[in-house]
Amino acid sequence: MRVLLLSAYEAVSHRYWAQSLMAQLDEVSWTLLRLPPRHFAWRIRGNPLSWMLKEHDILNQTYDVVLATSMVDLATLVGLFPHLGRAKKVVYFHENQFAYPESSDQMPQVEAKMVNLYTALAADCVVFNSAYNRDSFIDGARAFLKKMPENLPAAKPLEALRERARVLPVPISIRSQYVHPTVPHRIVWNHRWEYDKNPDDFFAVLFALSDAGVAFELAVLGQRFRQVPAIFAEAEQRLARHIVAWGPQPEEAYRELLDSAGIVVSTTWHEFQGLAIMEAAQRGALPLVPDRLCFPALYPAAYRYDGSREGLYDRLSAWLTDPAVRPERLDTTVWEWPAWREAYRRLLMSSTW
Repeated sequence: MRVLLLSAYEAVSHRYWAQSLMAQLDEVSWTLLRLPPRHFAWRIRGNPLSWMLKEHDILNQTYDVVLATSMVDLATLVGLFPHLGRAKKVVYFHENQFAYPESSDQMPQVEAKMVNLYTALAADCVVFNSAYNRDSFIDGARAFLKKMPENLPAAKPLEALRERARVLPVPISIRSQYVHPTVPHRIVWNHRWEYDKNPDDFFAVLFALSDAGVAFELAVLGQRFRQVPAIFAEAEQRLARHIVAWGPQPEEAYRELLDSAGIVVSTTWHEFQGLAIMEAAQRGALPLVPDRLCFPALYPAAYRYDGSREGLYDRLSAWLTDPAVRPERLDTTVWEWPAWREAYRRLLMSSTW
């Protein structure tokens, strides 16, 4: 079986998914085309043209399956290379543009939303990494289409898309069953340093815990960009006595810090699956996540707080000062590749969709 795998905006999680998928299904003959994750507005609208000009010979070949991420403008690409339309066309949504919180200095991502929508409609099979991702896409598309000049009858086709869509998470790799010793009061933040991850709430709670004399260590990791929310500079100064690591780390150091973490926290306003939290939990950290977005479907109540600063403060304070109230280490085997390999194999190899 020949599969053309298209990744139009290869963010870290997209790259991990593609590489691990190809490794897990090594009986497939893979051809991968990818574009770097920069110049977002140009990339999401221009990826068919970029590939047409750079990879014309590869795109002219015949494939059994075209597997594209949701950033790919699949409808345009099939229009430019009509023979690709005869392949089974599968789109994988790591995220959707309808559920992103928009900051005050951002222009609404109309083009990106339309690419997401056209790509889903052009596909034979649409796959989401979580039910929250699926539902926020459908509900967001319905609300978006109501803004168009005509009163389009979009409800029925979108609900039909919801019914036939599949949910397959990005699985995480198996790791050794060896349990590393952790530092119970070491807190890890391992998310992108951007506003949608809601660092303000996270650091506000840590400021309060520090002022109250609660003992903890802090490792702030994750991907950093040229423009960083101002709260990070303030936190680096105010929490200096707690900090054991600050900023992106080499891979080995990053893994060692995850192995040592007692708690990993999310305060995000936007998450479709949350691989960073999953990986930390797999390595022994207790996840503490807000009771919203994709998290209620993934984490039992013992690992969720109500989503407010007060709720996070109360739970963190209790976990840090009274070990007896901490839940057990979370069993993450249901997230690992053995639980999902066959489902991915069927997705690609099934003759019906």
